[in-house]
Amino acid sequence: MTFVQIQGRRIEYELACGDANAPVIVFLHEGLGSLAMWKDFPGRIAAATGCGTLVYSRYGHGASERLAALRRPDFMHEEALKALPELLDKLAIERPLLLGHSDGGSIALIHAAAAGRPVAGLIVEAPHVMVEEISIDSIRETTTIFENTDLRGKLARYHADAAATFRGWNDIWLDPDFRDWNIEGYLPRIACPVLAIQGENDEYGTMRQIERIAESAADVQLLKLGGCGHAPHRDWPEAVVEAAAGFIRKCGGGTRAVPAEK
Repeated sequence: MTFVQIQGRRIEYELACGDANAPVIVFLHEGLGSLAMWKDFPGRIAAATGCGTLVYSRYGHGASERLAALRRPDFMHEEALKALPELLDKLAIERPLLLGHSDGGSIALIHAAAAGRPVAGLIVEAPHVMVEEISIDSIRETTTIFENTDLRGKLARYHADAAATFRGWNDIWLDPDFRDWNIEGYLPRIACPVLAIQGENDEYGTMRQIERIAESAADVQLLKLGGCGHAPHRDWPEAVVEAAAGFIRKCGGGTRAVPAEK
């Protein structure tokens, strides 16, 4: 396991180099995700594209250290505009392609719009650009599941402190101050190509999320998957890998990742 210091905290990551002429793909996980929870998906994308990959766990996820301060409603902005740029600089990655799922997709959109750094492209699965009632209702239901089933035990396989990871995600999304969270104003500022993917049976968001991206950003391709829930790369991996590979070929460019000192 490899760690790097970001904002004074240890972050776990895995970095694999690929073709020097292809972008490095940075994987940004969901609200309860981690490096390990991507499983074989980054490898499948790398095999289909020849790209290098960077997979990491955000603060308080996986084996990464928690932040001392409590998480705030603007945590995705903090990740997109402070933590992610520092990580990319530490690992000498320029002009990456960001692949984000759920909260990770939102982080990718914010970074591309406002970090002031070149991005080769964005692939966002089930991203949030606004808070919908379906999201809040499903998160409330997940709270009940966490408190009354073995979800805590299942999450403990992937997180050093499963309860803290769950509360860090759950409590913010259910915080009344989070209801006004919205990044639609960022979308017109995204200059790179975007592939936005949504499952028709997503329990955490509607098609309106990716449709708003298509209406506001300049270069957007939509992939709507029937019979698919909140995690397209788990429900329909072949379709996602195929679409991602075609999109990445369209984006092109990028630089080889250089591993940081351990």
